[in-house]
Amino acid sequence: MVRKPVIVVHGGAWAIPDDLAESSKIGVKNAAKCGFSILASGGSSMQAVESAVRMLEDNPVFDAGHGAVLNANGDVELDAIIMDGKNLAVGAVSCIKNIANPVMFARTVMEKTPHSMLTGAGANTFAERMNIDKVPTDELVTENATKEWEKYQLYKQSVTSLFNTEKMHDTVGAVAIDSEGNLSCGTSTGGITNKMVGRVGDSPIVGSGAYADNFCGAVSTTGHGESIMKVTLARLVLFNMQRGETPQNAADHALEYMKNRVHGSGGLIVVSKSGEWAARFSTKRMAWASAENNLLTYGLNPGETFQETLDP
Repeated sequence: MVRKPVIVVHGGAWAIPDDLAESSKIGVKNAAKCGFSILASGGSSMQAVESAVRMLEDNPVFDAGHGAVLNANGDVELDAIIMDGKNLAVGAVSCIKNIANPVMFARTVMEKTPHSMLTGAGANTFAERMNIDKVPTDELVTENATKEWEKYQLYKQSVTSLFNTEKMHDTVGAVAIDSEGNLSCGTSTGGITNKMVGRVGDSPIVGSGAYADNFCGAVSTTGHGESIMKVTLARLVLFNMQRGETPQNAADHALEYMKNRVHGSGGLIVVSKSGEWAARFSTKRMAWASAENNLLTYGLNPGETFQETLDP
């Protein structure tokens, strides 16, 4: 049975400031168009997701890849995951350094090793063996990220004082279904400013930062990582869908549960095995976009939806 291809992307759920609002919308729109062009030409959901997330990683507006932030030691540690709903194959990386496109590396882990996740120095060693290009740290960090980190050092402000608020930059992600009905998801993050060295959030964790299963749907999450991990948010959304809920209701109920149970906020994108999708969040803003048929839909603020016709 031929399915209607759909892709949905997000650029992170947080209190996006007004000076980043327009560039955030443009960024997710372009990523959705990029991924959908692959789907429209018969490409796989895996390739569409990877390409869309890579585009977001290459955009310094977002906290992933080239928009990464600095940890407590003034260094960059990156996390990412990609998952294939056809056979539940997954590749993830955490605490990696000097790699511009962690989602591409995560796919390499999935396809070139018997493992699901590599971390730290061992992961970087494997990246060298696979001839994945290294980039200098300063190429991945924006001037604003450096100033933000310096402010923490100046005032000796602990990350815990802002940790579960909406002031932190966040994650990027994508979910897609292709014409063959295969689902995929991907999530990537550049971390939290001044976080402890070695801290890993939800993004690369199966069932928390992302999950894809052809029998149900695909999800990519964003928000307070510790809260998302405690409720395994991505898998919780799919569990709700398996009980008969629509993607929107499943997402809303999962976010509500996380808020009530562990006082966490965040957002997510989801697409079902039939191509229904939703983009939902409990933070002030989340940049998101979807593409299907000849229609591009996107938003930033709660209850806000815009639509444009896609070029043929």
